[in-house]
Amino acid sequence: MTNLLGIVKLKLLFMEVYRLKLSTKGRYGVKAMLDLAVHQGDEPTSIKTISKRQDISEYYLEQLFAPLRREGIIRSVRGAQGGYFLNRDPKDITVLEVINILEGPIFLSECLETEECSNIDLCATRTLWQKIKFSVEEVMESITLQDMLDDYREMQKSPIDSIIINGEKVALKQR
Repeated sequence: MTNLLGIVKLKLLFMEVYRLKLSTKGRYGVKAMLDLAVHQGDEPTSIKTISKRQDISEYYLEQLFAPLRREGIIRSVRGAQGGYFLNRDPKDITVLEVINILEGPIFLSECLETEECSNIDLCATRTLWQKIKFSVEEVMESITLQDMLDDYREMQKSPIDSIIINGEKVALKQR
């Protein structure tokens, strides 16, 4: 759960400093990979099944799974009972790896990608963007599918006893 706190803190920082948002490729790709981890077993998981569970179109999932398969993170089984498996243990697949395959490297500012800035040696904002990029990459590199799977399983154990409405925590009635 501590990794989750790091993500929340980074998300709040981005909301204040810079509007950084992953595309649906990254977000849906991580969701689909977690779905494979949650339901891994002896039988492959079909695109159709993941599509229904995660509310992602089958066509889009096929587009996401193609590069993941090419990079060897998942493998496919053809045929009527076909589908997908994780090709590696969940502890060996990081969120950063999935994001980099689906979206490419994190891009915050043009000045981090080129040396063309005339003020590069004295630019304090460039240093800020470097720190943010490094922090995001560090958090995503530190979180594996296994970490997410563990968090998911822990969440399944805990009943929901309250919700947040208009910024206030409201207790749910117990039956």
